[in-house]
Amino acid sequence: MQVPSPNRLLACAVVAAFPFLGPIGPAGLAAQNSGQVQPAQDEAQWEVAPRLWAGGGLTVAQPMGEFADYVNVGIGIGGFFRAGLDQHGILSLRADLGFMTYGRETQRIPLSETVGTLIEADLTTSNNIVVVGIGPEVGIPVGPVRLYGGGSAGYTYFHTDSELEGTRQDQEPLFRTRNHSDGGFAWSGGGGLQVQVSGGRTPVLVDLGATYHANGRREYVTRDGIITDAEGRPDIQTTRSDADFLVWRLGVSVGLRHGQP
Repeated sequence: MQVPSPNRLLACAVVAAFPFLGPIGPAGLAAQNSGQVQPAQDEAQWEVAPRLWAGGGLTVAQPMGEFADYVNVGIGIGGFFRAGLDQHGILSLRADLGFMTYGRETQRIPLSETVGTLIEADLTTSNNIVVVGIGPEVGIPVGPVRLYGGGSAGYTYFHTDSELEGTRQDQEPLFRTRNHSDGGFAWSGGGGLQVQVSGGRTPVLVDLGATYHANGRREYVTRDGIITDAEGRPDIQTTRSDADFLVWRLGVSVGLRHGQP
């Protein structure tokens, strides 16, 4: 009597067990219990990428080229909204909004010469950048990881503000003044990767990426651009140069609405 080979025994076992195997997942188990095989509708919907996404996180702006000669890194926050143009989320339309501060200084001064140091206030001056952009994005899902890249056209706004507030932390600013501002058209391009950390109907992904912002020449105030003369009067000195920077971001992305499977 000839003994079958191990490979042949394994093949026979798989063929014998195949009729008893149903769809994997909750729908498949329910179908086996009822004696009928039902389509896994819930699972199919979860496999389709959500059409609408929103997210945000922390950002770090790294000055590039000539801009790095005058400005240090900036810290801020950013958010985005993305609408998928196909059911798999490969091609999307994305809108971004970001706010970053590249200089901030607070000094305590007398509220007026009349009262002297009896009443003091905090004078805070901040140098800020606002970026807005919209454009296409292409994403490639690889298991729980999604690689993406894209570009946008938009507007970049540089502004320096000063505000006067009381010495208590919970007080609202008494006065606020915009010392200088400059803005104009800008384009950006970049990419990153997203790693899924939560699934189901509302998936959550950790987002790590970088975007290069080309802003052209801008006039702005550096961190040391406001000088006080001997009589205590401020003198605002502006700098004009290329103002390109690279933004690194770490945040989350949340699926809001699924498409049809």
